[in-house]
Amino acid sequence: MAQRVTFDSRNIDLRNLSIRKIIYIILAILAVIVLFSSFYTVEANENAVVLRFGKYTTTTGPGLHFKLPYGIDKVYPVKVDYQFKQEFGFKTVRPGVRSQYSKSNFEEESWMLTGDLNIAEVQWIIQYKIKDPVAYLFNVRDVENTIRDVSEATMRLMVGDRSFQEALQSERRNIAEQSRTRMQTIMDKYDTGISIQLVQLQDVHPPTPVADSFNEVNRAKQEQETLVNEARQAYNKEIYRVEGEAERLINEANGYAIERVNTAKGDVALFDAVLKEYRKAEQITKDRLYYETMEKVLSQMKGKIIIDKKLENILPLLDLNGKGK
Repeated sequence: MAQRVTFDSRNIDLRNLSIRKIIYIILAILAVIVLFSSFYTVEANENAVVLRFGKYTTTTGPGLHFKLPYGIDKVYPVKVDYQFKQEFGFKTVRPGVRSQYSKSNFEEESWMLTGDLNIAEVQWIIQYKIKDPVAYLFNVRDVENTIRDVSEATMRLMVGDRSFQEALQSERRNIAEQSRTRMQTIMDKYDTGISIQLVQLQDVHPPTPVADSFNEVNRAKQEQETLVNEARQAYNKEIYRVEGEAERLINEANGYAIERVNTAKGDVALFDAVLKEYRKAEQITKDRLYYETMEKVLSQMKGKIIIDKKLENILPLLDLNGKGK
């Protein structure tokens, strides 16, 4: 039997140690091992699931805790206050202020068939938390891949129910919200202990091989809409002008008709009034009309003198103003 042993770079002479001291040393070493293996620390954003002989015992929060040593109690820390993220259709290579992304070799999960039988390349992210660490650890095998499979199946269903233009523009918010609700329903059905916090569409566009053709079609549609709008503008301008002109002519004709009718009615009323007076005294009325007419006519003849033809010895008048001829 060796008389000396080396421990921590020191040589210990076993001949100077009694059996009782050796037992005390062994017990002390065992006590230290038991002490260090009987405590564990849970971080601030974690919960720890404790199993005793492979059976769930309790869940502990952040802090220092005691457990049975020698593998009797096994501790599984779970980040319950951490927000996890999964990316679909792309991968963040280098996060930061100017993040770098890789978008190659993701066609199998990003290419989807829309409701109008077009292919769209959809990129999205999901964010989730662990709400039940026990269910997360033991109810479903490989929870991460389960989340990816459920997310991809749900997104294909939502995009497949809509046309390409709806997925590209108007229905983006509804797709994200309905996907989150459906994913959460499936996660709860599987009892995964996962809470889906967010589903966000990053980008929806045509696949790269047909992107140029798609852009050409969009440009042609935009040019078509531009020409149609210009034609409608010219059409409306001309139509409104013609309609305004027609309305003006109709109003003028109506006004002229009203004026003629009112004038005719006035003439009739005047004639009726004269006729009424005429019938009361025909000769006097004839004379009055004659005088009024002659007065109106003769008043417009300047430099004329009217005398009775029966008068005799009338001296001619000299026009001293020199205006008469």
